[in-house]
Order: sequence, then structure tokens, then C-alpha cells
Amino acid sequence: MHRKLLVAGLAVAALVLAGCSSSDDTATDTTSAEATTEAAEETTEEAAEEEVTEESAPAVTMDDSNCAAPENYCVGLVTDLGKVDDKSFNQAAFEGAQLAAGEIGAFLKYVESTDPKDYMANIGQFVAKEYDTIVTVGFLMAEASAAAAAENPNINFVGVDQFQGETLPNLTGLIFAEDQAGYAAGYLAGLMTETNKVGAVLGTDTVPPVLYFGEGYRNGVMAANPEAEVTVVYHEPANAFTDPEWGAAEAKKQVTQGADIVFGAGGGTGNGALIEIAKSPESGKSVFCIGVDIDQYNTVPQAQSCLLTSAEKKLVAGTSALVLASFDGTFPGGNFVGATGLAPYHDTEDAVPAEVKTEVEGVIAGLLDGSLETGVVK
Repeated sequence: MHRKLLVAGLAVAALVLAGCSSSDDTATDTTSAEATTEAAEETTEEAAEEEVTEESAPAVTMDDSNCAAPENYCVGLVTDLGKVDDKSFNQAAFEGAQLAAGEIGAFLKYVESTDPKDYMANIGQFVAKEYDTIVTVGFLMAEASAAAAAENPNINFVGVDQFQGETLPNLTGLIFAEDQAGYAAGYLAGLMTETNKVGAVLGTDTVPPVLYFGEGYRNGVMAANPEAEVTVVYHEPANAFTDPEWGAAEAKKQVTQGADIVFGAGGGTGNGALIEIAKSPESGKSVFCIGVDIDQYNTVPQAQSCLLTSAEKKLVAGTSALVLASFDGTFPGGNFVGATGLAPYHDTEDAVPAEVKTEVEGVIAGLLDGSLETGVVK
């Protein structure tokens, strides 16, 4: 049921049941992606079975001039530093919001952040219009998101890559086990390297998800190939995710020093590394790159020739599931653990031996069932 209509119905019920009280126990510290996604699917299936009437069909909101109206539903998204089409986590979160908005007939708008000091003001644009759900993207926005959620209990907030130490019923952090995705990618690199030298070009290690990717990758390489040499470089905090020139230069340096596989992770900075590796005449033959966050074969076509795989966080699915949960009144609060994994090999499929694929699949299975640990301290 549409959350605002549900609230209106509860208000009427409260008048009838005056003197009764209830407690809300839906907020949890950690919610599994599978459970919440299944709930969303069940809600969708039930709705499909019912006769669609004017009252039950989602209204298509054409603008945000009256987001407060029960028949309208508005979703706002604030990017972290970088653009909504950054071919990385900002874009993936937006695509997830788009997917959900299209399903429920909601109006969707985004604001791009260019400076951390603008986070609160950007969120405030949607608060002032009484948006129903606000998605904030990136670890750096955690403080602003928590403050806005506390001040606006009637608005649900989805904090992408934002761990919630304190549970608020209207704020859910979409978090991932980045160390596991990094470890799996590193394990693959350790098995595939012919020079016993691999590298990684990353955004700042002051952002925990980036650090977890990088150190998980390092540990995965060493687990698969103790003889390998791993070079992991992190950008300075300033301009960490929007410096493709630096990413390209560092990737080129690592290849010159003998690395035959380079992991690029960090928005435009990491993309610069991938594109540089693809320029090698040995791209996809003996020199490979590994993407991050989403399947970058689809988002960075310039890197397709060298792309071995991508260390994925299922950002699109996770963001979409939480926006839908906000709409139907099942918003969990606390933390929602999204899925991770490795993207398909695509053009490099034939370059990866069958025994390597099997071994990597076993590693991923071990990470998922808890029988294998990454060794990354959090």
C-alpha cells in the first residue's frame, strides 16, 4: 500500500481506537537484502492479482509542485561528489531509483553535489518540497543524511554506502561487503597474472568502502598466489573520485613496472585507470583490468577490451528495493546489506581457464556462506 495512504488510514483508525497504543518494531539494525527483496516481490505479486482501480493504481506524478498530496509520490536523489552519469556508484544508485520510480509512477529528480558543504542544502531542496523518499549517495554524506532524517521523521532516507550505528526508523543505510567483492577480484587476479605483478588504482582510503575494496583485493591476490607482488595506490582525499588523469597515469606506471592486471576503483579516477589499460596493444590478451561497483563493461565501453570482470556491489537492485520498501510501508530502518559478486567475463571469457573459473566460484561461495574470511579488519 502507498505509504501516505497507509498513514492516512492509520490516522482514521486511531480516532476509532482512542485510548489504545501500539509500538513500532519494524526498525532493525541489519536487514538482509534477500528478505526485503522477497517482501517487495510478494507485494508486487499480490498487487498484480488484484483488480486495478483508480484508488489502487499508482498515480503518475508529473512534477514536484505538490509532493505532499496523498496521490503523489516524489523521490529525490543527491549525488556524492561527481555526476549522476559517472558510470559508477552515483549512476548505479540513480538507475536503481529510476527503476523503482517507474514501477510505482513516482516523480524522480536529482541534484549533483560539487562540494561537501552543499550536502545539507541539496537535501534541503527536497525536504522543502516535502518529497517522500530521499536517496543520498556516498559515505561522505552519512552525517548530513542522519541529521536530515532526524529533523524530518515523515520522510524516508536511503543512505547509499552509509553504515548506521544508531537506528532511525526513517533512515536505512544501503551497505555492502566490499571486502568480499575485492577479495574475489583479487583472487582471480592472483590466479591469472603471468608476471606475478598486479596493481590497483583507487580513490581515497579515508572512505571505508574504498579501503575495504583495496585491502580485500590485496588479500585475495596473496591468498591465490603468495608469490605475487601487489601494488595498491590511493588518491589523496581532495578530488579523489574525479581525477581520471591521475588514475590513467598511475595505471600506466604500474603496467610499465610489470603489472599485467590492474584494479580500478573510485568513480572517474578508477575509470581513468581502466581506459588507460585498454590502450595497451596487449589489452585483453596478456594485460587486463578489473572494474568496480557495477558491471563496467556496460558503463565504460572504452575499457571493454581489457575488462576481466568487475567487483560488483548490486547498487541498482539495492537502491530500487529500498525505494519500493519506502513506498509500500515496509521501510526497514537501520542497515540493509546489499549483494556483492563478480560481473561476467564478457569479451575475456575465453582468456580465463575453466579451472580458474571453478576455483573463483568456490571462493565466492565460501565468502557468502561464511566459511571463508577476507582478513580485512573493519
